[in-house]
Amino acid sequence: MMYPLVDRLAETEGVPIVRSAEVLGFNTTSFYKWKQTPQSARERYDTVLLAEIREIHADDPEFGHRFIWDELKQRGHQVGRDRVKRLCKTHRIHSSTVKSKSLRTKAGPPVTDDLLQRHFHADTCDVAWVSDITEHPTDEGKWYFAAIKDLCSTRIVGYQSGARMTSQLVCDALEHAINLRGGPVDTIVHSDRGGQYRSGRYQRMIRTNGLRQSMGRVGACGDNAAMESFFSLLQKNVLNRKPRWATRDELTHATIEWIERTYHRRRRQDRLGRLTPLEYELALCHTHLNPLH
Repeated sequence: MMYPLVDRLAETEGVPIVRSAEVLGFNTTSFYKWKQTPQSARERYDTVLLAEIREIHADDPEFGHRFIWDELKQRGHQVGRDRVKRLCKTHRIHSSTVKSKSLRTKAGPPVTDDLLQRHFHADTCDVAWVSDITEHPTDEGKWYFAAIKDLCSTRIVGYQSGARMTSQLVCDALEHAINLRGGPVDTIVHSDRGGQYRSGRYQRMIRTNGLRQSMGRVGACGDNAAMESFFSLLQKNVLNRKPRWATRDELTHATIEWIERTYHRRRRQDRLGRLTPLEYELALCHTHLNPLH
């Protein structure tokens, strides 16, 4: 895959082949052998597709060939699913979520340590956030909701809904939180080991904004209990309110309305001294509070 790039750099930028070989670690003999053997149009297009496949998979490690094929079509590629499957299989590109014989999913290794160690309290706002994704069926298909909670005030500082559980979903929720809180620095952002949180896209966003990533252990729900408790409330007060939701938009609007009107403004909590999350922030974290719309 690197040979076309090396060839182009030599022709357009004047970069010596030997220098490229030293930097990229390939044998010049192999390069010249490749250059003497012209590629077919199909082979050249396979090279282009493979580069994009690797990019898509790096951003969403849980994507298998079907989701990758969907993404390629959205990028304008007219390519068959079997071709994408062949390229993924040949180059060992597969979903990071693998089902064992007992049908249990295996998450990949964490990209960072657990910085919270189940200490779900903070004295001031924006010291630590917890995040997770929940899902619920609708007549249109599954609905996914990513949320971020401040451990000091228990306010939901960021959220995003979508039709697919991708890294973009959690990145959009994180961007919402960063914008709402005015770009806090050194905040711990804790999650489980889901592929969305291990994706290159999410990790870059964490680093770029000066945040600190934290992850719990595999299969240890208690490592993210603070977020699980919020989703339990959401389940009882919104998701289970109807036998069936017609559309994702309908469920999204109901969820946001409950969060902003009820959870933030009306639900008083013992741990907050019988204040609501917004009342508590006004009393304790007013320097971090943005105007509400």
